[in-house]
Amino acid sequence: MSLKHIEQLLKPRSIAVIGASNQPTRTGNVVMRNLLQGQFDGPIMPVTPHHKAVNGVLAYRSIDELPEAPDLAIICTRATRVPAIILQLGRKGTRNAIVIAAGLDTLYTAQGTNLQEQMLEIARQSGVRILGPNCLGIIVPGLGLNASCAHTTAQPGKIAFVSQSSAVCSTLLDWAHRRRIGFSHFIATGDAADVDFDEIIDYLGRDPKTQAILLYIDAIQDGRAFMSAARAASFNKPILVIKAGTHAEIMATTSRLGPEKMGEDAVYSAAFRRAGMLRVGDLRELMAAVETLAYGKPITGEQLVVLSNGHGPSAMAIDALLQRGGRLATLEPEIVSQLQQIIHSGGRASNPINMLGDALPELYGQVMQILLRSKTIDNVLILHAPTGLSSPTAYAEAVIKAYQEHQGRKPNLLVNWMGEDAAVEARQRFAEAGIASFRTPEGVAGAFMHMVEYRRNQKLLSETPDSVSDEIPHHPERANNIITAALNDARLHLNGEESAELLQAYGIATIPTKAATTPAEAADQAELLGFPVALKIVVPDIPLKSDIGGVVLNLNTRAEVEEAALASLKRVQDLYPEAKPNGFTLQTMARRTGAHLLRIQVQTDPVFGPVILLGEASSVWDIRTNAVVALPPLNMALARYLVIQALAEGKIRERQLYSPLNRQALCILLTKISQMIVDQENVLGLTINPALAVGDEIIVLDVNVDIAPATPQRRLAIRPYPKELEEHFLLRNGREVFLRPIRPEDEGMHQAFDHALTREDRYKRYFGELPQFSHEQMARFTQIDYAREMAFVAVAETPAGDTEILGVVHAQQDPDNTEAEFAVAVRSDIKQSGLGHRLMQKMIDYCRGQGTQYLTGVTMLENAGMANLARNLGFSVKYLRDDGLIDMRMKLQD
Repeated sequence: MSLKHIEQLLKPRSIAVIGASNQPTRTGNVVMRNLLQGQFDGPIMPVTPHHKAVNGVLAYRSIDELPEAPDLAIICTRATRVPAIILQLGRKGTRNAIVIAAGLDTLYTAQGTNLQEQMLEIARQSGVRILGPNCLGIIVPGLGLNASCAHTTAQPGKIAFVSQSSAVCSTLLDWAHRRRIGFSHFIATGDAADVDFDEIIDYLGRDPKTQAILLYIDAIQDGRAFMSAARAASFNKPILVIKAGTHAEIMATTSRLGPEKMGEDAVYSAAFRRAGMLRVGDLRELMAAVETLAYGKPITGEQLVVLSNGHGPSAMAIDALLQRGGRLATLEPEIVSQLQQIIHSGGRASNPINMLGDALPELYGQVMQILLRSKTIDNVLILHAPTGLSSPTAYAEAVIKAYQEHQGRKPNLLVNWMGEDAAVEARQRFAEAGIASFRTPEGVAGAFMHMVEYRRNQKLLSETPDSVSDEIPHHPERANNIITAALNDARLHLNGEESAELLQAYGIATIPTKAATTPAEAADQAELLGFPVALKIVVPDIPLKSDIGGVVLNLNTRAEVEEAALASLKRVQDLYPEAKPNGFTLQTMARRTGAHLLRIQVQTDPVFGPVILLGEASSVWDIRTNAVVALPPLNMALARYLVIQALAEGKIRERQLYSPLNRQALCILLTKISQMIVDQENVLGLTINPALAVGDEIIVLDVNVDIAPATPQRRLAIRPYPKELEEHFLLRNGREVFLRPIRPEDEGMHQAFDHALTREDRYKRYFGELPQFSHEQMARFTQIDYAREMAFVAVAETPAGDTEILGVVHAQQDPDNTEAEFAVAVRSDIKQSGLGHRLMQKMIDYCRGQGTQYLTGVTMLENAGMANLARNLGFSVKYLRDDGLIDMRMKLQD
């Protein structure tokens, strides 16, 4: 959906209600009532042949009788009438419709056409975009717009909520109303047959009135579009998500999608992390997150100070904090000293602070004043258990007064006033004061850790990866030849020799094998190799995984080898009666004592495409319990995060008497496998089980590779580095430069490039004098989404043998790919070398090839050099003297 269309959906100037009614139990009546009570200031036009007026508003008998084409139509009729109504709306000129009715995907016409497919086809032909079906509607409180059939409305606020579940929408609305939490947008997508999360996230990510986005997701249909939108938005504002159906069995009974389209829950979690989003576990956690986002502020540190009037509440909060990886802050000695002077004997003046059960409201206020004077405290949690000394409200007012009256730097404040009836008024006071309050110690600790985890996810997004040496073998052509030959032979599985050659093309070591045709010969070969050995039965065209007898490890005697060979033969013949085993392969495991046995797997997810799984070698393996998951492409930073996650979650365990796991070597192996998946789109699945990790070595003992002709469903969810855009270029002085897309590893060089610009050039580039960029700011320049933006750098070798950036051009596309805005800079000491012209021409060619309609840019009036370059390249150049700018614009498509 274009941003223009979705803006019309969420900011309509006129609305028609199709199927409006005066009967209170009809959806058409609820929608009309909500629209009128919401004080929407545009025309509201009920359409019904049954009433002359609906809720006092003149009604129209048909869509054709409407005096104008409404920006938005809300269809409240039964499902069978929807396709015909969409056709009429398209003819009238309406471009957006909300479909309330459910069940279109289960209904068919007399000719056997699915009603939902018919609706979508008519909508495509008519130029109508559809929100729904099975949709509650939308609420935009800032516009007074309640275009929904909800039982209540939302108050204005800064949080957007988007949900596929109408029931969850209604529940959250009711909860937020009592908590006085408002929303910028409240959007129910329903079945999301047309308008989906990616388009809405794109809009909300750019909406200045939305400071945070909450999502309730049942399923995602386009993984790449979702990832691209979510990654772009999460750089600027928090995105929290709750994903229903963590078990496939539940999803099979509740999802509208078939099992082949649902995707693995563990893959969803990996995608959310990669996009910089934060996943919460359930509705309770989501509500806690809403409270935090509504009243909290972004945290700058991860340590917490806990203040309470009893040991029990603080112990429960701290237990929850530490279990999730949180940390307590250490108070400055002078703060502790001041607290000791006012806290009674038996209390505690260091963190966690215990004021005891006889603390009066005045003591709460005094302690708060001392903590607020600290220069190191970033986050404060106050817990209060009811006492008979004073009302909970009095304690709350003391805290609010101290916090609001303090001038200067303030820490993030969260509170937990325990109890039910006794704490209601106190919680209401906190809500009025804009302070996040929670019902339980565990809940407030969990909410704080949500903030911490979000901050950590954002730091991961901006982390600069280590460079992997270009000396690592990388022969995609050789690998492609292996796969192509097998496909030409109508085979969908590589044999052992081909699989080993495929890995070797990417510098992945495998152990040489010995062949045998009988169990006795296998034992002979084992003696020649030296014990212990691993044995694998070979059956042409049948992929054997270790869980069905394919590989047997650590065989130490002739008898064990023969016994394993006979058992493997029997098991294969039981599973595949038609199979004709043609022998065995053996590999030595000598000198591998203390090796970690790892399993690395690549599988294709129906939503997010190829994913990489990491865990310990095992014959029984489940993605939910035995593996951690990552979306390729992986760089060294992302691979390191995956390894750390595997260790932290116990998916890989470092054991006594084992050699230490070489994390760097494992990260390099993961990036090699990632590169293979990027290059070889015909790889359907890959299982390395096991890989032996000992010392500096990681050697693959057994690998199975499944292949198939490429399909769009197997594309990567994140567009990889476009290596095909690399090229060499000679400057006018004969110096060779390498033009290529920017990479995350370029942050250091890009920082040096920015430092090398003269003050005047930096002023022209950034439209003012700016300080040097921080790591986080520079990472935003170098860690781009190739699916919607591009940056080319000109890299050259220095006399000392290092590399440096001489110039850069960047273009940011809008989500519709209608327009891309460029910016270009060449190092001040090499201007007039032809580099600026070549960088711009490369970007023009790239955007034209992507189907972008226009390439635009602005520069300052005094930047005549840029204006001349643009004119020479074919841009139309306009001087906007009142604004002090030069506007440059080029039409790219005929």
